[in-house]
Amino acid sequence: MSVSNQVRPDRRRLTSAILGPESAPAPTPLGNRVVRGVVVSATTRMLCMAVPGGEERFMYDHDTTFWRGRDVGPNELRPGDDAVVLRLPGGHPVAKGVWAQAARATGVIVSRDGDTLEIDPGHGRPRVTVVLPYRSSGRIRVRHPRLEPGYVFDAVGVWQEGAVWAARPATTQPPHPLSAAPHRPPTRRYSSTFSGIATWYDPACGRAPHLDERARVDAVAYPALDPVGHDPGCDRRTSCVPLPLLSTGATLSLRNDCTKDAAALPVLDCAAADSWLCDLCPACGGQAAGRVASLTMTGFVALGGRLEDGCFNATVTVHDGEE
Repeated sequence: MSVSNQVRPDRRRLTSAILGPESAPAPTPLGNRVVRGVVVSATTRMLCMAVPGGEERFMYDHDTTFWRGRDVGPNELRPGDDAVVLRLPGGHPVAKGVWAQAARATGVIVSRDGDTLEIDPGHGRPRVTVVLPYRSSGRIRVRHPRLEPGYVFDAVGVWQEGAVWAARPATTQPPHPLSAAPHRPPTRRYSSTFSGIATWYDPACGRAPHLDERARVDAVAYPALDPVGHDPGCDRRTSCVPLPLLSTGATLSLRNDCTKDAAALPVLDCAAADSWLCDLCPACGGQAAGRVASLTMTGFVALGGRLEDGCFNATVTVHDGEE
């Protein structure tokens, strides 16, 4: 997948020229908030990462948090780890939060062999192997009691030996297989502003974050891509939230309702799996059910999300020129 082909900036410029700049705002630059790269070294005082163009170093303060499948100390970060760093406001070289080897598996269970699952994320993406380690298996099974083919699975964990080692469930599993999901009739009226759950995914699948441009793009995958002009592999269903059809390259404004961080972000990819779920996000008492967007990993962190939580409640505005 090519980022440059998917985002299609010419669409925004054309819309802006015809309907005015407010109809298609430029994407918000978020690079001063979040950095992603590969850990070179980590001490109790400083983190050094390989990033495009060289190395970058970050100091810590007394509130800096570290996550690597669980809350850890800086000395548990390892050379070669894929890491995402949230800077302190103002772009200072001080880390507010660090996530290492973060991974997510969202999709339908295809097969199971003991504590190993094979997950199909849909829309043409490669299948993912998930390992359920003993220390987290009980927590996973409480919210995913049916680890059988055909059931939906969504968990956050870490990359290890080419697989996602699940650390915690990202949602509660529906009580039925995907094939038996209740039919939701299509809604004929759509609003340009709607609320629901924002999740995250990694378009680079944890590979070479200092080299692969997909690892650092700030964008969203959307659950309701217009079937005209898009790959039929975007196997979406009628979403829990009534969503207008959009095309890749469209721009939407998204606000984290918990932290009030907001940005205009381009639609990069299909998030059909988000239309398979009708869940709630417990963050800050949200009541809106259904998923409205899946941010790339860096975009999610830049807007105040914690990767281990898997979601935040969000309000999305689709601009008039892009419905």
